[in-house]
Amino acid sequence: MSPWLQAIVGWGVLSVLMSVLWLIQWRSRDAGIVDVFWALGVGGLSIFFALVSDGEMSRRVVVALLGSLWALRLGSHLFVRVLRMPEDGRYVTLREEWGARAQLNFFVFFQMQAFWSVLFALAMLIACQSFAPLSWPDAIGGAIWGLSLIGESVADRQLARFRVDPANLGQVCRVGLWKYSRHPNYFFEWLHWWSYVLIGWSAPFGWLTVFAPLLMLFFLFRVTGIPPTEARALASRGALYREYQKTTSVFVPWPPKRAGLEKVCSSIESSG
Repeated sequence: MSPWLQAIVGWGVLSVLMSVLWLIQWRSRDAGIVDVFWALGVGGLSIFFALVSDGEMSRRVVVALLGSLWALRLGSHLFVRVLRMPEDGRYVTLREEWGARAQLNFFVFFQMQAFWSVLFALAMLIACQSFAPLSWPDAIGGAIWGLSLIGESVADRQLARFRVDPANLGQVCRVGLWKYSRHPNYFFEWLHWWSYVLIGWSAPFGWLTVFAPLLMLFFLFRVTGIPPTEARALASRGALYREYQKTTSVFVPWPPKRAGLEKVCSSIESSG
């Protein structure tokens, strides 16, 4: 099966799946399920591409393994969040803004998620076309994948533990990795996509794998990632979050600004 046909078939299957999920969210009034199956859909595509491609078998096994494990980790984390928490504020806001057209717009949105899943998974598809034996770039790619998965898992757990503590209601999470980045989970998610660049670079048109991390960076900074997340944080935490913005890196983990931290500490002492 040609790579183009693989992508089209994958898109078709995910389009049907997203249509079913759209009907489910219509009844449940919780669109967060789309995030769960975006991750699982990309993971499923990694397995599908590995099975039907003609590249080096060991490389295809690596792509399927890394893609599916990443999807299971992220998908299960998001699924637990959907079960335990109200609908994500992003989707609540969209329902309010769209009004009577909300369900039609959500259908288009779900279908776009199917399309975006294929766009991201193209890096995996390209990697599966390489006939080169595994070598040191693949090892580096695997190391980046491992580091990113651990980093994102740790960040997610730290934030989850912070949120369930009633004492932290209305506060800003500065625990662990969140002390060094306002969005460490997003950073490690972006880093994860660079692993497929190294694993797929030896394939024909391997340079196109760079599109995946660049696309993820665009989404995180311009579309569904940082802007709406920070807008909700400012609305709910106000001055506390504005101080957090002044002292803490927005994306790449980096030591916080000392002067800003001293100001925060003094304000807490004076309020106490």
